[in-house]
Parts: sequence; C-alpha cells; structure tokens
Amino acid sequence: MTDSTAGPGSRPSRKRLQYGEGREALLNAAVRVVARGGLRRLTYRAVAEEAGVTHGLVVHHFGSRDALIEEALAHTIRTSLSTSSLEPGTGRVADFSTGLSEMVTADPDTQAFQYELLLESRRRPELLPQLRALYDQYFDATRRELGRMLPAGADRALTRLVFAALDGLVLHQLIFGEPEVTDSAVEELRSLLRLLDADGDTPGDALP
Repeated sequence: MTDSTAGPGSRPSRKRLQYGEGREALLNAAVRVVARGGLRRLTYRAVAEEAGVTHGLVVHHFGSRDALIEEALAHTIRTSLSTSSLEPGTGRVADFSTGLSEMVTADPDTQAFQYELLLESRRRPELLPQLRALYDQYFDATRRELGRMLPAGADRALTRLVFAALDGLVLHQLIFGEPEVTDSAVEELRSLLRLLDADGDTPGDALP
C-alpha cells in the first residue's frame, strides 16, 4: 500500500502502519466504534475510517468481522488487567484495585466496549463462549490475588462477589461519573476484605 498525496478536493492521505503498530491501532479503533455506536456499527469501513487507514488493511489484519470482535475483546481485557491493579501480586489489601476510577476516567471506551459485548451476547448467544473464556481471566486474577490476601483463600462464590462489586462500580462510573464514589466504595471493599483475615489484617498491610 502506498501513501496518497492529498490535493484540493481529494481525501486525506492514509497512514502507513507497521504490522504490530497497525494491528493495535485497528483494535483500538474497533473498540471506539463499538463503545460509541454499539456492535451493529462495527464494520470494516467504520474501523478503517476511525483509524485513518484503508478498508483493505482491516481485512488484511483480521480476515473476518468475528475475528476482529474476538481480538478486540481480548485486547480490552489485557488492557484492563494491566491498568486496574486487580492483581498487583503483593498480597496487600491496600494495593488491591488501586487506580480503578482513574482507569475508567482515562479510557472509558475500553470498558464500554466490554459491556456492549456482554449485552449483545443476550441477542447473539454465539458470543458467549469467547466472553466466558476471556472473562475467566478476570475471575482467575481476582481469585489469585484474594488467595494472597486471605489466609483461607477464596472460593468461586467469594471471587465472583468481589469481582462483581468492582465490575458494577466501573459500570456506574461510566454512566454516572463520580469517580470519588468509586474510590470510596473500593476502600470500603478493602475494609470488608480485611475483616476476612483471621488476624484482622493482611501481613504487611497496616490499617490506616
């Protein structure tokens, strides 16, 4: 693909993207398209226009719309896991899910994309297997970190309860704003987790 030279009345020139860089740029563009217009708006042309590239480049990278959806979902979950401190790995309650409100404020489209797909799966059950498989990454990260924080570890029910609380807070912030409410609620969740520790606190995690 060659760059075009824009002249009077011509279309803006397309970007030349390296393979890795271009793939991530297209995934981010797909996320924005879905977050703002729903899954029904996701087409090769919409993604190409959002990314500023040719329609053919989107086809080249993904081959099918379903592949684009699956890879975009995996991309958003990787992004969320790396920015939410869902699994900081320290075993300190004070470190659990720090920066959650900042994550939503900085990149609301990533979170909105995931909720759009969750809702769409009610109408398109074929999306459920990949959603389940990818959301298992969230559940597993939550369970591992709870296991570090709590002497008795965490069973499936507790893991889902904690993650559902965080997931609900993200959704509410997307809709209502109020990041300070998110911060207060997460701190309250940490206080409840401390109560589950037989000693009233996790080693190395002093109460404020």
